[in-house]
Amino acid sequence: MPIVWTPDLSVGVDHIDEQHKIWFEMANELFEAGKERRARDYIDKMLGFLDEYTKQHFRDEEAYMEEIRYPEIEAQKKAHANFVNELARLKSEYESSGGNILVIINANKMVINWLTNHIKNMDKKIGDYVKTLGS
Repeated sequence: MPIVWTPDLSVGVDHIDEQHKIWFEMANELFEAGKERRARDYIDKMLGFLDEYTKQHFRDEEAYMEEIRYPEIEAQKKAHANFVNELARLKSEYESSGGNILVIINANKMVINWLTNHIKNMDKKIGDYVKTLGS
């Protein structure tokens, strides 16, 4: 099940939306690689990239929230930390399974659900908050 960026996922803050789009592309590339049973080293590289990109995105997003004094930053930080832990668990599970591609394919749903739910239920509130700053 591909992960597709749709306009309803727009937060309304350009740099956050751009990072989310790249994140979706990279997650999708990882799952396509799993589905197509590409080389394990490629999947290792993609998992590593997704892990690093996720951490960088969360750092950037949290720095922005601090800058604008976003009132729900602590809830965001907690959700981000939980997701980073889930990704680490996924990576570890993949490695301990000897590179079983099914682990990646089965993780697809978890990642898609987290990304779309987090953006729709939490990140969009950042955009709503930013709109109130302009008035």
